[in-house]
Amino acid sequence: MVSSSIPTVDLCPFFNEEGDEHGKKEAIETITKACSEHGFFNIMNHGIPTDLMNKALQLSKTFFQYPPEEKLKLSPAPGDCQIPVGYNIQPGHSVDKNEYFLVFQPGSSMNVYPENLPELRSVIEDLYSRFLGIGSLLESIINDCLGLPQNFLKEYNNERAWDFMAAFRYFPATEKEANGITEHEDGNCITFVFQDEVGGLEVRKDGEWIPVVPVEGHIVVNVADFIQVLSNKKFKSATHRVVRTKGRSRYSYGFFYNLHWDKWVEPLPQFTTEIGEPPKYKRFLVKEYQKMRMRNKLDPPARPEDEIGITYYAIDT
Repeated sequence: MVSSSIPTVDLCPFFNEEGDEHGKKEAIETITKACSEHGFFNIMNHGIPTDLMNKALQLSKTFFQYPPEEKLKLSPAPGDCQIPVGYNIQPGHSVDKNEYFLVFQPGSSMNVYPENLPELRSVIEDLYSRFLGIGSLLESIINDCLGLPQNFLKEYNNERAWDFMAAFRYFPATEKEANGITEHEDGNCITFVFQDEVGGLEVRKDGEWIPVVPVEGHIVVNVADFIQVLSNKKFKSATHRVVRTKGRSRYSYGFFYNLHWDKWVEPLPQFTTEIGEPPKYKRFLVKEYQKMRMRNKLDPPARPEDEIGITYYAIDT
C-alpha cells in the first residue's frame, strides 16, 4: 500500500541559533529517504511568511483575470529570450492547459510587469529574494544528504543569474480532459512550489500517483534533473504532474533553483570512479539541454512521450 502523502520537513532547526543537532539530523534523514525514493517533500517553518505567499497568489489571480489582449502586451517576442520571460499561454495544440507569468531575479533588464498592478512587482521581488535564501539552504542540506564535502554544491553552483520564478494559472477541467501539465521531471536543480487550496499536484511514487494535498504555509520541494545527474541517480528527479479540477482554476508559484547555462554537467566522481560505479549519464552543457526542453514547451511534439528529458543523455549500462 503506497502512502497517501509526502513527508514534511521542519526547517526550524536550521534557523535556530542555539543549534538543534537532533532536529537537523532528523530532517537530513527524512530528505535523504524522500530524494532516494521519489524526490518530493514538503517544508514548513521555512521563513517565508504565509501572508506573503497568500498575497502573491491573490495578485496573480487578479493579473490572470485581465483580458487576453492586456496580458499579451507582456509576452516576449518570438525568439526574444531563451527562457520566455513575461506572460505566456500554452499553444492550443499543447496537452498542457495553463498560462504563466515568468521573471528572473529582481533588477533583471529582461523582466516586465503590468503597469496597472504595481503591487505585483513588489510582492514577486520580495518572494523571489526569500526563495534565493531557501534555495541556498536546501542546496546545503542536499549537499550533506549526499555526503559531499562541505559547501561543495555551493561552490559548484555559485551563479544565480539563471534561477527563475513563475506564477501559474491552470484552467478548469472539461468533460473530456483534465491535464494541467503532463507527467514530467524538472530540468533544473531544485524546484519549490506553493499552491492554492484547489490542489492538483501529484507525484509518482512506487508506480502510483499520490496527490500532494495543499497545506497553507507549506512549500513543496522536488529534486530535479541536475541533482539526479550529479548524484549518478542516487537521488531521483521527481516525476510529477498537475491534474485540473472541474469548475475552478488552480493558482500556484514555482521557483526554479538552476545552474548557469554555460555549465557542464556530468555524474560526480564521488558517485562513479571513487566507488567503482559506471556513470549513468553523458557529460552535457546546460544550455543545450535547456534549449531542447524550451523548444518542447513552445512547440510541443504531437505525442507527449516524444518530449526531450534527461534520458536523452542516459548511458546504457
